[in-house]
Amino acid sequence: MPTDVQITFHNLAPSAAAEAEIRERIAKLEERHGRITSCRVAVEAARRRTRSTAFQVHIDVNLPGRELVVSHDHADRHPADDLYVAIRQAFDAMGRQITRTAHRRRGEVKRHEAPPRE
Repeated sequence: MPTDVQITFHNLAPSAAAEAEIRERIAKLEERHGRITSCRVAVEAARRRTRSTAFQVHIDVNLPGRELVVSHDHADRHPADDLYVAIRQAFDAMGRQITRTAHRRRGEVKRHEAPPRE
């Protein structure tokens, strides 16, 4: 696990199952990029007008010399009525950010060739 993991729940009761899912997802991120120094996850339930709940998941990951943030707010479009769907989507987005960051650091970014001069 990263040296510092912080999981908070806002407007909903803390769930051991949700926390276990989040910790499992963090472990998968570490497999992809082993240099994660800290990870903060905030899960929030936002009430909507239709009496249903939309979940928001915010992830803040610190890498050496870099901070990555994902804020999946599903209240406006495509609301995630399932907490685990919101967690999965947010961590998938973070995984993509970590992969792009690793590619940039290794210089594996696609460069466009200049058009030939006549």
